[in-house]
Parts: sequence; structure tokens; C-alpha cells
Amino acid sequence: MPANKTKNFLLIIAGTLSLLLGIAGIFLPVVPTTPFLLLASACYLRSSKRLYAWLINHKILGSYIYDYLVHKAVKKRTRTGTLIFLWLTLLISIFVSSSVYLKVILVLVGVGVSIHLFTLKTLDQEPKSKNDL
Repeated sequence: MPANKTKNFLLIIAGTLSLLLGIAGIFLPVVPTTPFLLLASACYLRSSKRLYAWLINHKILGSYIYDYLVHKAVKKRTRTGTLIFLWLTLLISIFVSSSVYLKVILVLVGVGVSIHLFTLKTLDQEPKSKNDL
């Protein structure tokens, strides 16, 4: 396999794994969503224009990536939903855990993610176009 094809293949594998971890991060409060989605988009951009276009134009994930890359912002609805889901799952995990150390770590993760979300700008409306990427 030529070096360029091998590189593209490895980037597609890395991008797909990052995408799967990013999707898992939507449902698991300790797994970060945004860094994995950004990594997936970077891998796809360098290896497959078709996969990159699919990801950027994806109904749900595309606008999330676009808003973060272009505006360094998150929609108000996304922030609110993320914070509610984050703290709900963290509180359940804290409640069922018997380890004080794990409880402290979960609270610190929740505080860190919350601070990060509040440091991002807020978008109140849909962006005009994804063609700026």
C-alpha cells in the first residue's frame, strides 16, 4: 500500500474512532464530546473530503462542530441540555458510588465541564451558512 493511502487509511480509522468517542461523550458525562468531534473532523479533512463533508453537514453533529470552530460558541439550548444531562448523570453516579474519591472526581469533572461551557459564547439563533469552513 503506498504511503499516502496508508496515511489516509490511518486517518480515517482515527477519525472514526474519535467520532465514536465523541458520540459516546454525548451520553457519558466524563467523556468529552467536543475534542473528539474536532479531532474526527480534522482527520477526515486530511483524509477524505467525502467523510468530512458528511460530518460537517450532519443534521446534529455538523452544527455543533461548525458553531464551535467558527464562532467559538454553543447554542443556548445545547448548553442548557448539556448541563442538565451532565449534572443529572453525575448526581446519579455520585449517589450510587461508595467511594469518596470517585465522588470528588465526579464533582470536579462536572465543575470543569460547566466552567468550560460557560466560557463559550452563546448563540441564540442558527448560523447563516456552513460554507465558511
